[in-house]
Amino acid sequence: MQILTPTGRPGFHVRPTLPKQCWGFVIGSACFAIGSAPGLTGLLGSAGANLVFFVGSWFFTAAALIQLLLSGPMTTDVDGAQLVRAEWLSSAVQFFGTLLFNVSTGAALRAHTIAAEKHFVWNPDAAGSVAFLLSGVLAVIAYSHVARMWEPGSRDWWAMWINMAGSVAFGISAVGAYITAAGTAESDFWSNAGTFAGALCFLVAALLSLPRSSTTNLAPADPVTAEPAG
Repeated sequence: MQILTPTGRPGFHVRPTLPKQCWGFVIGSACFAIGSAPGLTGLLGSAGANLVFFVGSWFFTAAALIQLLLSGPMTTDVDGAQLVRAEWLSSAVQFFGTLLFNVSTGAALRAHTIAAEKHFVWNPDAAGSVAFLLSGVLAVIAYSHVARMWEPGSRDWWAMWINMAGSVAFGISAVGAYITAAGTAESDFWSNAGTFAGALCFLVAALLSLPRSSTTNLAPADPVTAEPAG
């Protein structure tokens, strides 16, 4: 990303790279793990935990944006038809999900009524979890086009499935966090356990995705496509 000064000369710019993407997910995941870790939640208090979640959500968003920028073009030409690439679509849906987490974690800092918690905290949180699940499914589809579905010797294979497990855990967390009419979560245990397990999964997946050398070639993989709906 590059910003041009009024004179047309390049100004401040940030180059999206895979290491930056991975470390963004590592830091964001660590924040979510800390905020939901057994024993630490009580020490932090709800306000402290919500603040940690809010900070972590922005690292998630920054990392997801980098991943989207690195995913390559949105479409590719196949036999004269423009098809949406599954890799790009997975990254785009994930980025949208992180924006929803920005909304939910930010609202959690200021929500003081049951209605506010439902509409501004749980709703975007649940939608963000669904987006992560959909992104994980699309990532599996993209991977299946370029590699075998059973490849336990590959770091990318492990990263993909561990990331998928994290998305499922976040989904469980969203169910547990549902705000009841009494203004309490449906299940504090599953809400925290799902968040903690999901965060650890995302952290491990990000570490597995780190290039082994800073000189690793980061060129986009061969295009993977998904048929557009309709």
